Amino acid sequence: MSCPRCAAQVRPPDLMHSDWRCDNCGDVYPFHVAEHISSEIIDSVVRQPSAERRVPLWCPWPLPPGWMVTGVGWAGDERSGVRATALSCSGPDPLGGGPADLVLIAEQPGVGLGTRFAGIPGIDPGYLIAEALSDPSQHCGPHAKIKAGGHPTPLWCVKAPEDRSAYVSEAKGMWLYAVAWPASAGYFLAEHVVLHDLSVEVVPELVYGAPSPYLHGRA
Repeated sequence: MSCPRCAAQVRPPDLMHSDWRCDNCGDVYPFHVAEHISSEIIDSVVRQPSAERRVPLWCPWPLPPGWMVTGVGWAGDERSGVRATALSCSGPDPLGGGPADLVLIAEQPGVGLGTRFAGIPGIDPGYLIAEALSDPSQHCGPHAKIKAGGHPTPLWCVKAPEDRSAYVSEAKGMWLYAVAWPASAGYFLAEHVVLHDLSVEVVPELVYGAPSPYLHGRA
């Protein structure tokens, strides 16, 4: 388990503290990543105890040709319930043709998992969306449009490290992040992407691949 905000190791609750703790970030919801990926593991994740509002587990469906689901993770514990989810997919870069990875994150406010993977400061992305909306150069509207849970959802590209592209939005009342490596793989989101919530129904036709290096520690 790791800190959802900085990836450092976390300390479990003890006699003095009721919450998981990170030496850098204070009290946090611990982030777990499943070692392998399969339909059974997806099932086990969506059956985790939930908080007051169930956090979606977003997955592109249908997957583009050559793409596979390559990892799943969640932040929370038995007491707090799941507060954030992450699902990774891998496939060919739609522009460069080489390998590409996409991590989709849904989280309640205050978790900080999405900003960690996006490589951006802060815990929540609201200020970044506000900046994008107030930027005169963005008068043409959002940078990408997808469907999430059957609803049209705008995505805003935010400034991220050069090795990736990061988009943020809101869906089902929670933050939604889409982070792609390399940066050119963000074009994936221009391909009429539809996100399906696996916490509602696990798609039996999903194809699984080798674990994503980004979900498993490189980010």
